[in-house]
Amino acid sequence: MVPQAACFVVPRVSSWAEFRRARAGGRLDWTTLQTRDRVAVFIPSDVAPQEIRDCLHEEVSQALGPLNDLYRLPDSVFNDDNFNAVLTGFDMLILRAYYDDALQSGMTRAQVADRLPAILSRLNPRGDGRGARPVSATPRSWIDAIETALGPGSSDRARIEAAERAVTIARNANWSDGRLAFSYFALGRLTLSSSVETSVASFQRAAGIYDRIAPGDIQAAHVDMQLAAFALSSGRADEALRLTGAALPAATAAQNAALLSTLLMIRAEALEQVGRASEARSVRLDSLAWGRYGFGSGAAVGARLTEVAALSPGG
Repeated sequence: MVPQAACFVVPRVSSWAEFRRARAGGRLDWTTLQTRDRVAVFIPSDVAPQEIRDCLHEEVSQALGPLNDLYRLPDSVFNDDNFNAVLTGFDMLILRAYYDDALQSGMTRAQVADRLPAILSRLNPRGDGRGARPVSATPRSWIDAIETALGPGSSDRARIEAAERAVTIARNANWSDGRLAFSYFALGRLTLSSSVETSVASFQRAAGIYDRIAPGDIQAAHVDMQLAAFALSSGRADEALRLTGAALPAATAAQNAALLSTLLMIRAEALEQVGRASEARSVRLDSLAWGRYGFGSGAAVGARLTEVAALSPGG
């Protein structure tokens, strides 16, 4: 079977034909590799430029480095929450450590653990002396709930129930980190059309957590975009302007053109509401340029523009 992800990386093949021939056996099993000498990244040809770039960042980095995604990582593409789409400073540090001359294929876990402190100290001396922040492991039950909530193949009701289950698991585990915030974020997204009150409350809870643990970062920007859309639709233009203004720097730093475009579209509508028509036209024009990279076709950009315009009262 072909993985359900938009893009994926597999070992020991160099072409689509070779992948199709090999997928029935165990040849593509990463756990059987002793060394990596050949991998292939497969990306759809009909997606936006941003998605191609994002896929290349994540899949090539996983081909070269760590294979597993960990939801507890707050600042990494190696996290399936998909907030970070391009390699972060943390990711580059991990890749540099992975290929440090002090490590070789075939070393045991204990041997690697013994050498890592010196490697990290040399590569990132600013981290010396900082205490570790232990984070509990993520149970399979929470991962399954999130994958059901945000993945394909389930009904809307089943996906909402899965998101609610993720929130319950996170709260029962006494998490106060990004996993609890992401649980609320998922619930907020899934209840957008069925329960505005639940959706807004969920996004607000996610915002409170992200503002505490990662103020001004890309996670908060995604939540602020959702809350700005609600503010716009309820006629609170000043609040929409505040939220989009807070989110734009993080979206720019993260090179997320789709998010940037949407924020600017919302901002343009809010500017129209407060009578700043000339500024609104300029901001809307900027949104279109980012949108072509983030969404791909002109039709896709136009559809998003229409969707955002419809949020304004009387739109």
